[in-house]
Amino acid sequence: MEYAILRFIWWALVGVLLIGLMIMDGHDMGVGTLSPFVGKTDSERRAAINSVAPHWDGNQVWFITAGGAIFAAWPLVYAASFSMLYIAILAVLWTLFLRAPAFDYRSKIENPKWRSTWDWVLFVGSAVPPLLFGVAFGNVIQGVPFHYDNSMRLTSDAVNPLLGFIGLLNPFALLCGVVSFAMTAAHGGVYLTLRTEGAMQARARKANIIFATIAILGFALGGLWIGHINGYVATNLDPNGESNPLFKTVEVVQGAWLNNYKLYPVAILAPVLGFAGLILSIVFNSKLKAGVAFVFSGIGMAGIILTAGVSLFPFVLPSSSNPVSSLTAWDATSSEHTLLLMLVAALIFTPIVLTYTSWVYRIMRGKLTTARIEENSNSMY
Repeated sequence: MEYAILRFIWWALVGVLLIGLMIMDGHDMGVGTLSPFVGKTDSERRAAINSVAPHWDGNQVWFITAGGAIFAAWPLVYAASFSMLYIAILAVLWTLFLRAPAFDYRSKIENPKWRSTWDWVLFVGSAVPPLLFGVAFGNVIQGVPFHYDNSMRLTSDAVNPLLGFIGLLNPFALLCGVVSFAMTAAHGGVYLTLRTEGAMQARARKANIIFATIAILGFALGGLWIGHINGYVATNLDPNGESNPLFKTVEVVQGAWLNNYKLYPVAILAPVLGFAGLILSIVFNSKLKAGVAFVFSGIGMAGIILTAGVSLFPFVLPSSSNPVSSLTAWDATSSEHTLLLMLVAALIFTPIVLTYTSWVYRIMRGKLTTARIEENSNSMY
């Protein structure tokens, strides 16, 4: 298999892992975000939490696998992104740490204040990560300040880590963060509609409409905005060449992130899927066809993530301070042998993971009512 083909396959597979992360981990983060609001009583909040409690930690596999795949397939991207976005990534990890004790400790004591505190801890641990993921993607689209010298030593061009983190919170990046947060909250609303009944289900449907609408409007605004952002155009880039970003030339052109849609008209399917998926999720969820709505919500999320990837391609991590140092799918990968071995492992283990995950969700399917929670108060979260 040619090196260029392997490189493209791993660009696609990393994208699949990120989509899997947002769909699978996104719905339980959405549930954690919405639980203090759609659950008006302790039993209702417990029903929300129990809808994802048996498998939320299993969904973290997508996050771990995506990080591991980037480390193994794109070592230069891993090093640069984790160095340049260090504080933001730590903030994501710190908030993710809050989720485990919130799930496990909430119902240990029958005290309203105790349980309310853990509800809000779970809210923070569920709402902040997707927001920061979106902010990170927004900054990647604008370029991250780093460069390589002639010895391929990585250097940050940010003033200092704290000011660098504050600089990440720019208007476009915050818009991307809002879209990411909104689509996970909307996804959680669909899931709660599927798993609950009565007044709680009605609130979940309303939350889905609100947040899916915010995601649609934010996605549309981002599409208009990106035409006024500097994009990158690479030349002298060899898809089969060495993994050295300094061998290419890069030109910075306003609106260049829209070039792929002109070169490859089929790419327009990505944003179409984003809009259509979210709109249809609202339509079907409003009709209480939550299973179908969940599928379309996932398609909408996939379309939004795919839009970002298609717009950037072949760039993976652009450099705002030294465009030549920008990392692409063609010059930031591991060796051909490494990519091939990883592909074989992925083809073996991915079906196993998907089969097990499907089985778990099938076993745990069904409605969670407040009556069921109250009847099993000692065995539920």
